[in-house]
Amino acid sequence: MAFMIDLAWIQSCVIAQNYRYSRHGDRERQNDALSLDDVEQALLNGRIIEQYADTGRGESCLLVGFTDAGKPVHVVCGRLGIALVIVTVYIPTPPKFKNPYERGA
Repeated sequence: MAFMIDLAWIQSCVIAQNYRYSRHGDRERQNDALSLDDVEQALLNGRIIEQYADTGRGESCLLVGFTDAGKPVHVVCGRLGIALVIVTVYIPTPPKFKNPYERGA
């Protein structure tokens, strides 16, 4: 049976500090001036808005959450063994996104 990434698993990994960033994910986090805490906050209060099938690197999902200051954050999460992997992280902006929850045209 395929492993399905769900919010409870993501949050348990964050709480247990059982996660890592891909090189790309950490670079994108820094490019958008997001702190490690910002990303943790988004993961802990977020919701999954898209699921992606296994495209050769395993299943992944797109989560949207907010920092304590209210800044929207998108996190693409995957799985490596029993750990959460942050594939990329960014602040959703137009025209790619109409709002934090909906893709643009």
